[in-house]
Amino acid sequence: MCETGIARRDFLRQSFAMALPVALAGAAWPVMSTAAATNATTSSYTLPSRKRGSTVLNVRDYGAAGDGVNDDTAAFQAAINALPSAGGTVEVPAGTYKIDAVVSVRLRSNMHLKLSQSAKLVAKPNSAERYNVLYVNKVREVEISGGQIVGERDGHNGSTGEWGHGIYVRGSSNVTVRDIHVSKCWGDGLVIAGASVWQAPAIPSSNVFVANIVSTGSRRQGLSIGYVRDVKVYDSEFSNSSGATPQCGIDIEPENGNTAYKVLFENCLVRGNARYGMLLYKGSQGVTVRKCIVEDNGSCGIVTVNAVATYIVQSTVRNNSATGIFIQDGTRNCQVSQNTSYGNYSRLGPVSRTPFEQTGWSKRIERDILIQGDVSDIRITTNYYR
Repeated sequence: MCETGIARRDFLRQSFAMALPVALAGAAWPVMSTAAATNATTSSYTLPSRKRGSTVLNVRDYGAAGDGVNDDTAAFQAAINALPSAGGTVEVPAGTYKIDAVVSVRLRSNMHLKLSQSAKLVAKPNSAERYNVLYVNKVREVEISGGQIVGERDGHNGSTGEWGHGIYVRGSSNVTVRDIHVSKCWGDGLVIAGASVWQAPAIPSSNVFVANIVSTGSRRQGLSIGYVRDVKVYDSEFSNSSGATPQCGIDIEPENGNTAYKVLFENCLVRGNARYGMLLYKGSQGVTVRKCIVEDNGSCGIVTVNAVATYIVQSTVRNNSATGIFIQDGTRNCQVSQNTSYGNYSRLGPVSRTPFEQTGWSKRIERDILIQGDVSDIRITTNYYR
């Protein structure tokens, strides 16, 4: 079993319970809908083992004040740089640590940045178009856990750019990000993407494991995924993105014609974003959305465009302002199965209907699922509506 944040799991359990319609208690409601919502609260996975040495250092021993006043960036970097070649763990005890995100705290290979749950990294106000509070750049065997990261969107001194991030994983492999709360970034809460290399092929981020995080209230989006291989995201929330396009909870949009291959979202909550809940864009390949809730977003719940091999299963897609699941031009090999959908296209007003299950597509469900453009091998199997 995985290590868990109990409070976060309780919150997810309550959220999934809310997804069950009243009619579910009756025999007429499909059994699978009940099982999907129940299973969504009991996900089990093995926390990856990352290679690192046994050395343990504390940022306080390298001058970090943790008083919310002094700049602790150099102290964090000094502790990281002091790790031996085999790596180890850098601990961050309770406190508020001011970080110069334009400089960034740069992680190295074979290390764990272990924040106390009462540790908070707060980005200093700046006017930069780009920044990263934590920067995981072309390294491997890295783990980040615990605490909070707070961006500076409320105090940003500039008006341009959209790339001020909480955590940026770039061209790195074997990375874990877990049990952390990220908020109020000028750009994205979390980015997982590739790295361009001069006169050489780009390097994808690979084998990235994300669990039990909340990424909320950032200006661009909660999570952006670019050129990657094998990313798993469990039990996490991506919510309330607004201010800079695309304004999605999750956006998969590989850079420079590359692909995002084999990406899993399980037991995630995607809520209250100004535009789409999830955008699976050009270059998305082998994406699975399982046992998630996608709700109350400002446009569509889930959108696919030129996506290949997409599987949306056992999820609840509800109360989005536009279409629940919008399958668009260029999408190939897409299956939508055993999902529960209702209250979508809410901008047109409510629809009253008796709960039902349906295999395939018809106009009866066009608020919930819509297919448009040049698409192929789209399989709408049995789903549940009310």
